[in-house]
Amino acid sequence: MIMLKARDIMTSEVHTVSMETSVEELARLFVSTGVSAMPVVDTEGVLLGIVTETDLVAQDRPLHIPTVVSLFDWVVYLESEDKFAEQVKKMTARQVSEICTTEVEICSPDTPVSQIVALMLEKGIHMVPVVENGKLSGVVARLDIIRSMEL
Repeated sequence: MIMLKARDIMTSEVHTVSMETSVEELARLFVSTGVSAMPVVDTEGVLLGIVTETDLVAQDRPLHIPTVVSLFDWVVYLESEDKFAEQVKKMTARQVSEICTTEVEICSPDTPVSQIVALMLEKGIHMVPVVENGKLSGVVARLDIIRSMEL
């Protein structure tokens, strides 16, 4: 049996966005391309992050106001103030830079497909960017893996 690598199954023609892409344009791109996640790159093609439909949809969810307890003159948050601040930031976002994930799981063109599958399952992700010499060269999505099973 052949040991397939990322380069053998990856999609090379990748729809990408920049940190400056507006959330409105991002929504249009998701609809027109039919993809559910896009790498975020700079002008040189260096991977900066990833943005998903879930990141975009999170803007429309109701804001969960943290529970607070007032005791004398103190206000005590029963939940994380940081999490609340993050929710507000995502809901009011105007650009991809405000909603994308910048800590991205990546692979190289020589990464075995079995390792990519294990990474997807372990991290609960649907797409892994393929990076070579610091630049995006493609992505491996779950559909790419399913297609490779036909080989």
